[in-house]
Amino acid sequence: MIIQSERVWLSGGFYPATIHIENGRISNVAMGLSDNANFDFAKRRIIPGLIDSHAHGGWDYDTNENNPEGLRRWAANLPAEGVTAFCPTTVTDEDATLISALENISRVMDEGYAGAEILGIHFEGPFLCQKYRGAQPEKQIRPASVVEFQAFEKAARNRIVAITLAPENDKGLALTRYCAQRGIAVNMGHSDASFEQVLEAVANGAKNVTHVYNGMAKYVNREPGLLGAAFRLDGLYGEVIADGIFVSLVSASHLYRVKNDDDVIMISDSMKSKGCPPGRYMFGGEPMILGEDGATRRENGVLVGSTLHLNRGLYNMVEGAMVPFGAALKSCTINPARLLGLDGHKGKLQRGYDADIVVLEDNYDVHTTFCCGEVAYSVAG
Repeated sequence: MIIQSERVWLSGGFYPATIHIENGRISNVAMGLSDNANFDFAKRRIIPGLIDSHAHGGWDYDTNENNPEGLRRWAANLPAEGVTAFCPTTVTDEDATLISALENISRVMDEGYAGAEILGIHFEGPFLCQKYRGAQPEKQIRPASVVEFQAFEKAARNRIVAITLAPENDKGLALTRYCAQRGIAVNMGHSDASFEQVLEAVANGAKNVTHVYNGMAKYVNREPGLLGAAFRLDGLYGEVIADGIFVSLVSASHLYRVKNDDDVIMISDSMKSKGCPPGRYMFGGEPMILGEDGATRRENGVLVGSTLHLNRGLYNMVEGAMVPFGAALKSCTINPARLLGLDGHKGKLQRGYDADIVVLEDNYDVHTTFCCGEVAYSVAG
């Protein structure tokens, strides 16, 4: 199959090019246009598929639920926003609930599904900090434990690819080291860690800061903490919820300006209410309310999560926060792929890479999405 456009994103710019696809991978990229293309997208932009490495649910499904059809429904809907791969993300809950949820995800991965690829599980909680738990349920939060985590790993059949923990509650950084040795991306979040504690965690394998600005202390001149570390430490990734609600566009712009282009990761942090009408839903066993603004909140007003579509996140960062297109695109393609160790075959339009491809309108609406070379979404139906 051959697809083409006058604007294909290659090496930091748009150029006329054809992309040849064989067996789900890009077999060749040729400059210029062809008379033999199967799909000619004219002047529409062709970019790599978007990757959402931190998302809790959508379309009335929550990752903590033992609901295989709900997970399949979520995966099937994601290509409409340009997402070709994602990490279902858990939230703090009772152990039995988490084990059941992990088994559900692993079972769906084994049995098959359509739509965006499930890259593995992002395990957020319960090894967090009470002070900055945010909307995470209070009763189940506890210090990190390698033994307890191993039980969760077993339930997930070793498909946990990322974990969020509070490093100050990881005694001797035992779980941080364990996960790093196993190739699990260690994210620091919902944490009151000092700058020095973060620095030590990074030196022992931690790689990312979960939803920068949220779930951590404010930046103080003499107490930089986790937020200061996210700004200062070279090579440390930092997530940003790109909805303009959890993080203002000014603050989002600041993160992109301070960090290297390779170190910001755009996320949706979406909830099960994504794709659903405003109303009352559950998250972590507790109620949340989806408002007209697209954000979910606890009954006391605490923000829970977003309903962001990632193509709109790209729009928000470029057109609202004035982040250069290339930097914003990296943050939802090659950067999360690199964090997860998948940058050898995902995140670029390059020979040998998975044919995860999005055709984008100038208004950032998705025209067509290819997942591993197959049309997973098209405005034509």
